Amino acid sequence: MHSKLPSWYFVFLQCKKLQAMKTILIVEDTDDIRENVAEMLELANYKVLTARNGKEGVELARTHVPDLVISDIMMPLVDGFGMLHMLRRDPRTESIPFIFLTAKSERTEFRNAMESGADDFISKPFNNDELLKAVENRFKRQEVMINKIGNDLAESNNLKLDGNENGESLEQLFTDSETRTYTKKQVIYKEGVTPRFLFCVLKGKVKTSKTHEFGKSLSIDLYTEGDFLGYVALLEDCNYKETAEALEDNTEIAMVPRKTFEEILHKNPPVARKLIQILAKNVGEKEKQLLDIAYNTLRQKVAGTLVSLERKYHTNKNQLYSIDLSRDELASIAGTATETFIRTLTDFRGEKLIDIKKDNSIEILNLKKLESILK
Repeated sequence: MHSKLPSWYFVFLQCKKLQAMKTILIVEDTDDIRENVAEMLELANYKVLTARNGKEGVELARTHVPDLVISDIMMPLVDGFGMLHMLRRDPRTESIPFIFLTAKSERTEFRNAMESGADDFISKPFNNDELLKAVENRFKRQEVMINKIGNDLAESNNLKLDGNENGESLEQLFTDSETRTYTKKQVIYKEGVTPRFLFCVLKGKVKTSKTHEFGKSLSIDLYTEGDFLGYVALLEDCNYKETAEALEDNTEIAMVPRKTFEEILHKNPPVARKLIQILAKNVGEKEKQLLDIAYNTLRQKVAGTLVSLERKYHTNKNQLYSIDLSRDELASIAGTATETFIRTLTDFRGEKLIDIKKDNSIEILNLKKLESILK
């Protein structure tokens, strides 16, 4: 008898157990698709709201504050991008998970939307099984993340900043949070966008940069495994002042929603102190960087940049370390002109301090001599 039932039927039975009348807003201008999606979600025990365009969708979202929004991209009056932008700028709706329904022809535009704050996408045409699984997984990740982190942090007496055997470190609290994997040069968050998450690098490398008024990008910081980013905008309650992007493929980032992060700060003074320590350390590093840029010689600036990258990213001490950042990025970190940086690299190569490979990456050959330049 079960063999006659479609696979999505068993998926929505599981959804019924996991979700107690979550509210989902469907925004779709095609009547057949909108009605079909609404019917399937109602069968799965979700409360469903529907809108025919982004304008109606924004109004419904602000009135009812649903638990999830599923939206088409191309729609009249206000499209999916505009709707996402308006919801992310409104404190009442900024944290609502957002899933796009996207046709293959829209994939390029969709990627820009993901970078601006969408949580997931479903490609058209899709089947009911795929739709329900995407919804179920979104709510499941959200519940596991909020419950696990919230419960752990509520026991503030057990929270240890050093992560010893008697308690958990702040970093360990990201173990069960939602994670995303990024490809090289993929944007994690953009300058000027409303912050929605606290981020932690689980794997790979990340850089942050600011855009000059004339369009030139300036690298301002580098992050590796265990580093936090995005918290300054959360603490200051302002838009991101920089853009963060992955420096290599398969970079894994853990994310804690803004509301959860704010609850953590209010309920757990030890976590707040930990973040203050991180901020103080970053301020100290920035002050030293500014002093180095102001008073160091050109050779010291270039050597200091190479040494800093080696110390931060060279994890396998059994292998030589190669730096694969562009010359423009390295020069901006050092606070020099690109041409000047390149000339100094050529000098270092002639002195056998570094080697420049065919792919233009820089391999450090003599770290001790580079460090001696800084003295």
